[in-house]
Amino acid sequence: MKNVKALNVLFGLLLIGNSAISQGLNNEVIRANMLVDWERAKVYTKEYLDAMPESGINFKPKADMRSFAEQMLHMSQSTMTVISIATGAEPLYQDKVLEKMKEYKNKAALTKLVMESYDYAIQSIEKMDASKMDSLIRRGNYETDQFGWLNKVFEHQTHHRAQTTIYLRLKGIKAPNEKLF
Repeated sequence: MKNVKALNVLFGLLLIGNSAISQGLNNEVIRANMLVDWERAKVYTKEYLDAMPESGINFKPKADMRSFAEQMLHMSQSTMTVISIATGAEPLYQDKVLEKMKEYKNKAALTKLVMESYDYAIQSIEKMDASKMDSLIRRGNYETDQFGWLNKVFEHQTHHRAQTTIYLRLKGIKAPNEKLF
C-alpha cells in the first residue's frame, strides 16, 4: 500500500509539474516518495546486472554503440553528477570518464560501482534540505529548481537501464519484469 501511495504521488507530480511545490505540497513527502523510487530503481537495476553474464558485460549490439557496461557506467556517472548538482552533495568521480575505464568492465567491478551510484543518490537525497526543493539551480544553459533536477536524473537512469533491455534480449536473456511498485 505504501508503494502504491508513493507511485500515485509521483504520477500526480509528473502530471501537474513543478508548480506542485509552489502550491503547498509538502517537500518532505516529495523527498520520501523519491527515496522509495530510488530504492526500487536500485533493486531493479541490480536485477539487470545480475541477468547479464560476465561474457555479455562488454557486448555491443553494433560497433558504434555503447557496450552493456558502458551504458551502466554512463548512467552511473550521470546519476552522481546530476545528483550533486541537485542536492549540493560532494561529487564522486568528477575527473574521470567511467565508461572509458577498463577496470569497471567486469561484472563484479561494474556491479559495485553501479550500486555505489544508487547509494550516493539515496544518501544525497536523504541529507538534502528539502525546504529548498523550489530553489533554482543553473548549470550551463539549463535552469530549473531542485525538484526538476531530481526528476531529470531519475528519468535519465531509467532511460539507460531500459536501453540495456535490448542487450539482454540479443543475448537470449529475458529481461527482468518491470517494477512499477
